[in-house]
Amino acid sequence: MNNRSQIWWPSPAKLNLFLHINGRYENGYHQLQSLFQILDYGDELAFDVNSSGKVTLADPIAGVADEDNLIVKAAHLLKQHIPAALSTHLGCTIHLKKRLPMGGGIGGGSSNAATTLLVLNRLWGCQLTETELSKLGLSLGADLPIFIHGNTAFAEGVGEKLQPVSLPKKSYLVVFPDSHVSTAEVFSMPNLPRNTPKINFSDFSFANTHNDCQQLVCDRYPNVAKALHWLLEYAPSRMTGTGACVFAIFDHHQEALNIQSMLPKGTTSFVANGVNTSLLHSQIQAHI
Repeated sequence: MNNRSQIWWPSPAKLNLFLHINGRYENGYHQLQSLFQILDYGDELAFDVNSSGKVTLADPIAGVADEDNLIVKAAHLLKQHIPAALSTHLGCTIHLKKRLPMGGGIGGGSSNAATTLLVLNRLWGCQLTETELSKLGLSLGADLPIFIHGNTAFAEGVGEKLQPVSLPKKSYLVVFPDSHVSTAEVFSMPNLPRNTPKINFSDFSFANTHNDCQQLVCDRYPNVAKALHWLLEYAPSRMTGTGACVFAIFDHHQEALNIQSMLPKGTTSFVANGVNTSLLHSQIQAHI
């Protein structure tokens, strides 16, 4: 088990290629439609399993207490759903290589938590199904199911009703405009559009969709507006999720790299390819 636990496991980013808000449920959650594109770029985690009964982070994130970190929360949540006799002695030290910006709308924290649930489910021998893990994950955040199932998908509901889809391969230039946008803040804005008509996925095209959060975020965060305006000069571009990251779509990886090289000095960015299946799931399959 120790050798396996030293493996670095992918924790990929995602993009919302569009985000339509169709209404609101009685519990206050928003009814939405989106297209989650999984990327071949992200953070990485390694898990040193032990019998201490404790979950610790080897690489704490500045400004985030361990008990508030979604990685630790996910591990504790998993322990709560297996027999006490087994969970009492299950422990782990978790290592994190952080590449994805926090508050960027590309799923960094949610992806970290999903990787934790999926990998520890195997290393600890919990034997929960992917569906069970997805339900656990949803209690931590609406974005977790997409990472647990690991497929690029058309999403409905609060983002948990997922229909896997295959998209043509594209490359994405993702820019983080040095602004931290609160998802809760955006969804609480009174002037957020909440009446976009539903579409069928068969009618999807990038050109006839949009992000209902984009204008409000751009109005409130000038850095986001500036980055998006810059990208739009070169390719179809949009904000992902509730921001702050914005992205541009290219047919060829080199083309994305060329535009990245032209970004203003000091800009935080990366280029990644869209994939229909998460690299994490490919790696898990390879280690069964």
